[in-house]
Amino acid sequence: MSYSVRVLAQPAVAAGFRLAGLPSLEAASPADGARQVATLLDEPGLGVILVEADIFDAISEEVRHELSRRPLPMVVPFPGPSWERAAEGPEAFIADLLRQAIGYRVKLA
Repeated sequence: MSYSVRVLAQPAVAAGFRLAGLPSLEAASPADGARQVATLLDEPGLGVILVEADIFDAISEEVRHELSRRPLPMVVPFPGPSWERAAEGPEAFIADLLRQAIGYRVKLA
C-alpha cells in the first residue's frame, strides 16, 4: 500500500509547497490548523502530515496523545519562515560561520 503526504501551513508557505508539487492545506491561524490536524487523522491512506511549527504547538494535549499512540499518519513539524532582517557587515559573516559551526547564534559586540 502506498501512503500520501499532506502539508498544513499558513497560506504563503502552503503555496510554496504546492508549487513544489505537494498537496497543501492552508490554516488561517494556528488554532484552525490544530483543528485540521485532528480531522486529518481519520483520512485513509495518509502517511505523513508536514505541519508548520506554530500549528504543531497549538495542537491540544489530547490530540498529541492520540498521535503518540498511532503509527500513521506521522505528524512532522517544520519551522516556518523567519522574516528577520539579516545582519550586515563583516561581523555578520563571522557570526554566521560560528552559528553553523556551534549550532547557535553568537552576538559579537
